[in-house]
Amino acid sequence: MPSNPHESLPIRFTVDDSDSPTDIVDGLFLGRFTAGEQPYAHSMNIDRVRKDASLLPPGATVLRAARDDDRSATLAEGDGWTVLVSRWKRGADVSVTARDPELAEQILKAATDGARADPEPQPENVTMGFWYASQRRGPYRTTRQIAAATWAEVRQNYTAPVAEALDGLMKITPEDIAGRLLLLHGPPGTGKTSALRTLARAWRDWCQVDCVLDPERLFHDVGYLMDIAIGEEEGTAKGRWRLLLLEDCDELIGGDAKHQAGQALSRLLNLTDGLLGQGRNVLVGVTTNEDLERLHPAVVRPGRSLARIEVGPLSRSEAVAWLGTPEGVGRDGATLAELYALRRGALPASIPSARGGADAGLYL
Repeated sequence: MPSNPHESLPIRFTVDDSDSPTDIVDGLFLGRFTAGEQPYAHSMNIDRVRKDASLLPPGATVLRAARDDDRSATLAEGDGWTVLVSRWKRGADVSVTARDPELAEQILKAATDGARADPEPQPENVTMGFWYASQRRGPYRTTRQIAAATWAEVRQNYTAPVAEALDGLMKITPEDIAGRLLLLHGPPGTGKTSALRTLARAWRDWCQVDCVLDPERLFHDVGYLMDIAIGEEEGTAKGRWRLLLLEDCDELIGGDAKHQAGQALSRLLNLTDGLLGQGRNVLVGVTTNEDLERLHPAVVRPGRSLARIEVGPLSRSEAVAWLGTPEGVGRDGATLAELYALRRGALPASIPSARGGADAGLYL
């Protein structure tokens, strides 16, 4: 066997004209780690970086610096450590290799302390997280400021029974939580997603809302599920709740979900009231277009849900009051999407015939 680590783990590059200088810097960073000279690595992603933050620890000597169209890469070193800073327009990845784990952690902390930019949220905005599985980074979370109206401003968008049910949901506090599953179901275009944005604003003092962009993958990938269940410690006060939003999960929670999705449904339910959810302040919000009677019995069993609300269209009288005219509104009323389309003049025909026709998907 080779006596030196670098002989058993050689590092070689194949470079062609598709590689950029930043790609070369990325490759050079791996040299000491691969050779075993600095066998410990620590990394951190920062989604919003202060413009004046260098992300280099004190005493760093820059070895390479490169910039291309969408990012820059800086390679620097110090006594027993190497740091790579990959920076995008708003965020950055900082990676450190070092001769021992304590040094790697120390240098990473020195490089990133105070570097995160936290813009002042506007009163009409709410911070929402977005999870997705990246081929390059694995499970990854980023945040955005999302415009969200108050409940008083949008209450008229919902038919009376729905508005009354949402009244109670908007006022919930941590002391009121009796179930972990929030289920909004009903036809497309009725305002389920809009209600969830407003809910994020109503709960923002005690609950962080995160949207999972690829729920179909989440419950088939145990590592991804564990990362989300554990959550992000950073910026989250102890005891603060999280609401994970899974939109359009018809196949996951439908009546034949057990046959179609295997263990996916079981893992969803485990996150709400099983061992996986124990000790975690996690709520799961699910939207679906399925009728309640077509949902899996395990999803709708008593005691599991914090709220289960069917979001339907406005009645004819409510729709006419919302629109300010009866023109275009059929006898069965209208969904919120249809009313906005009528306001824009996008629905030349009456709503009932359009809603039931083959072209319904063009505007809902």
